[in-house]
Amino acid sequence: RAFCAGIFPMAESADDPELFWVDPERRGILPLDRFHVPRRLARIVRQDRFEVRVDSDFAGTLAGCAEATDKRPNTWINHEIVRLYTALHRMDAAHSVECWHDGALVGGLYGVSIGGAFFGESMFSRVTDASKVALVHLVALMRHGGYRLLDMQFVTPHLAQFGAAEVPRTQYRRLLADALRYRCVFPRGLGGSGGGTGVGAGAGALGALQASRVTS
Repeated sequence: RAFCAGIFPMAESADDPELFWVDPERRGILPLDRFHVPRRLARIVRQDRFEVRVDSDFAGTLAGCAEATDKRPNTWINHEIVRLYTALHRMDAAHSVECWHDGALVGGLYGVSIGGAFFGESMFSRVTDASKVALVHLVALMRHGGYRLLDMQFVTPHLAQFGAAEVPRTQYRRLLADALRYRCVFPRGLGGSGGGTGVGAGAGALGALQASRVTS
């Protein structure tokens, strides 16, 4: 109900047991019809450096997003966030897109799917470009599944390179209301069967994004 109302939960830090609700005046979104894939990243996606999976290790993806790093010494993912989003995953409402290399989870992202909207929560990389590749595949899956809105909460320089933009709260709520009218099922892959956890080859993901402009 909170996501449908346009608000989302956060914690002050991983050690803080409390949650608070966030309703930004300006909301970050990533327009699916204007998603930009930089040329260098497109080459990496085509090379299939990573095996991309959906919901293969949601708990591991959540843990990866929560772990402290040199670049991100503090995160907002506390034990309550882990508990709640794990429950949402069991309800088939929260999903992860993961990058694997040599049998190890090296990057990915997770979020919540409701109607035709996907609410991106967090991403992580243990190997260069892993989270970026996961994002490319997320957008390909969303376009394949007929989604209308990719909510990114806030725009960061990392997301801005892909075309993320801020919109006023009132405009966001209109976009959200429209997206929630659709009944989309989050795809497990880009093929017709949807079986298994493997998304498919990088060329297939870029093919699903053929309407998007590849930029330098």
